[in-house]
Amino acid sequence: MADRALRGMQIGAKSMESEEGVVFADRFVVKYLCPNGHEFEVPLSTEATAPATWECRCGAAADLIGEAEEDEDLKPAKPVRTHWDMLCERRSLEELDVVLQEQLALYREGRLRPEGHYRKG
Repeated sequence: MADRALRGMQIGAKSMESEEGVVFADRFVVKYLCPNGHEFEVPLSTEATAPATWECRCGAAADLIGEAEEDEDLKPAKPVRTHWDMLCERRSLEELDVVLQEQLALYREGRLRPEGHYRKG
């Protein structure tokens, strides 16, 4: 059986898939210009928002050209939520103080290591 060659297509040479029946997503094209003078286009889905900057092939940050840049500037910026903000949404300062005192007591008793690993015992 080893002396017989496989007949037909070469493995990995061509795809048997076709684009028949495939519905492509709606797209729009945005243009970017980098500081080195490179101008290029990027196709994006109509559901996507074009970012203000895109990395150029030369590695520089290219700026968006066109109307999408103005739309982004008009949108109100979301306030940045820090870990502390999210923690304060879940617990009051009194509850956090109780948890801190419990953890400090465990640490002072030697049952809690500084690395955060608990000892058995």
